Amino acid sequence: MKNRQLDKSMLFLILIFFLLVVIFVVLLFATQSDPVADAIKNEQIIKILFVLEDENGEVIFTNVLGYYPRSKRGVLYDIPGNTGAIYSSLGRVDRIDAVYREKGIEIYRGEIERLLGQTVPFSVVMNLESFAQLSDYLGGLRVFVPSPVDLTGEQGQRWLLPSGAVTLDGDKVRTYLSYINPDDSLSDIQDRKQNIMTAVLGAFKQNESVLFSKLAFKSVQDLFSANISSDDLRRLLGEISHVDAERIVVTTIIGSARIVDGQTLLFPLYDGQLFKDSVKQTLGSLLSSSDTALNRIYVLEIQNGTTVQGLAHNTSTLLQGAGYDVLTTTNAETNDCEKTVIIDHIGNREAAENLGGFINCTNIIDDEISEISDSDFQVDFTIILGKDFDGRYVR
Repeated sequence: MKNRQLDKSMLFLILIFFLLVVIFVVLLFATQSDPVADAIKNEQIIKILFVLEDENGEVIFTNVLGYYPRSKRGVLYDIPGNTGAIYSSLGRVDRIDAVYREKGIEIYRGEIERLLGQTVPFSVVMNLESFAQLSDYLGGLRVFVPSPVDLTGEQGQRWLLPSGAVTLDGDKVRTYLSYINPDDSLSDIQDRKQNIMTAVLGAFKQNESVLFSKLAFKSVQDLFSANISSDDLRRLLGEISHVDAERIVVTTIIGSARIVDGQTLLFPLYDGQLFKDSVKQTLGSLLSSSDTALNRIYVLEIQNGTTVQGLAHNTSTLLQGAGYDVLTTTNAETNDCEKTVIIDHIGNREAAENLGGFINCTNIIDDEISEISDSDFQVDFTIILGKDFDGRYVR
């Protein structure tokens, strides 16, 4: 009798344990979030870190894409590998790609987040060999090569590229990213890397229906290394393939170059706050209710209306870092301007206010009622700097 009671008690305990396990498993799956689906459902800006590395694990380029699903608009932040700072993960001053080399992608993503002042939930890493294979799978990447390339490297390698708008296969993509032209500036090299990233996004869009089907993606999923599952990655890349690649705004870090321990490092202006402000502004523009905020790159004329030497030039650097194109910097007709003013030559109040918001200027006037500017309408906005401008903000 006691054995039967014991058996029933054990059976009852086992049943309770089994029910608890089932409840735990159900709750576990119920509370697990799908970060990709949540971002799309909640109409968040999707932010992805893309890293391309060479055969030795060295960073070729680093880009962060901000994409807003509702508007299909995107902005690309290019992070030069020699961006310098005191990196807490290294405990020293160094270039940012040293973090990737020594600490790996997750720590690197954390340093990128601190640089942008934004969280970046997703990371995707590819090596050059996989990138070349992906390029072939996409039918090549279309870029513009301004002049023919016919160069020989130090180790005897031959680099050949045609000029014009060309579609590069995988091998030519490797050449495009790897060739060294002694006449190229750092900005020329950086432009190449930016062009190849926008070309990839354009190719994603063209091949969306094929590449991101469940069956097709299995053949390329191993080319990527990501911090999410393969199925989530397929949906993530499938979502950003809708981006309007022709109108992606590309911005990079503006800074001063200094030699530290024998290497040239780029230190962001204003201790990196300028870049953070630029990122915040451009991401905010993605959320704009109209299509004008990121419709194109606006051209500026900057006039110095003060006695401060170099103020217009320094402000030009400031605004170029925010993604504007500065056509001219000149002295104003008078150097005794009390207040900074923005003159709107194109009748785009929203874009003028976005520009004003970046330097904290609310004094905006329309060109047709302005007697201050003699602009020939080659520029969109004229900024006349007054005594209330401290080099960064209107006070």
